[in-house]
Amino acid sequence: MNKLNINVIALAVGLAFSAGAMAQSMSKNDYTAGKDRIAAEYKSAKAGCASLSGNPKDICVAEAKGQEKVAMAELEASYKPTRETRYQVRVAKAEANYAVAKERCDDLAGNAKDVCVKEAKAAETTAKADAKAQMKTSDANATANEKSAEARGKANTQGADARKDAAADKLDAEYKVAKEKCDAYAGGAKDHCLEQAKARFGK
Repeated sequence: MNKLNINVIALAVGLAFSAGAMAQSMSKNDYTAGKDRIAAEYKSAKAGCASLSGNPKDICVAEAKGQEKVAMAELEASYKPTRETRYQVRVAKAEANYAVAKERCDDLAGNAKDVCVKEAKAAETTAKADAKAQMKTSDANATANEKSAEARGKANTQGADARKDAAADKLDAEYKVAKEKCDAYAGGAKDHCLEQAKARFGK
C-alpha cells in the first residue's frame, strides 16, 4: 500500500459520521441522542457488511467500527470541548485508519503484505505523534498565556521538545518500513539494503 492510499483512507474515515459538526454548547439530551444515533448508524453499517465475505467483509466491519469510534470521540469533544478530547479525536482517527489499512493489507501476501502493514503502522504512529505534539504545545502555550515571559520561554522549550519527540517517533516508524522492504532481498543485497537503511535513519 502506498502513502496515497493511506491518505485516501484517512480522509474517508475522517469525513464519515458528522458528530463533530454538532454545536459545542451541547445539552445532556443532545449528547444522549447523539450516542443513540451513532449506535444506530454503526448497527446499520455493520448490517451492510453481512452480504460480503472474506477480506472485503473484514474491511467493511473495520470501517464500520472505525467510523463509530471516530464519531464517539467527536461527540465527546463536542459535549466537553477540551484539548484532551480534541486530542482523543485525532487518536481515534489514527487508530481507525490503521485498522482499516491493516485489513486491506490482507489482500496482499509475503513481503508486500509485511511492508503494507508496516506502512499502515507508520501512518498511525505519525498521526498520533503529531496529535501528541500539538496537544503538548497547546498546553504549554495556554500555561504561558497565564504567566510571565519566563513561562512563555519554557512553553517554547516544551513545544520544541514535543516536536522533537514526534519527529523521533516518525523516524523510527519510517526506519521499520525501510527494514521490512529489505526482506524482499537475500544475501549481500539484503545486507546492503539494511546498511543503507541504517545509514539513512542514523541507526
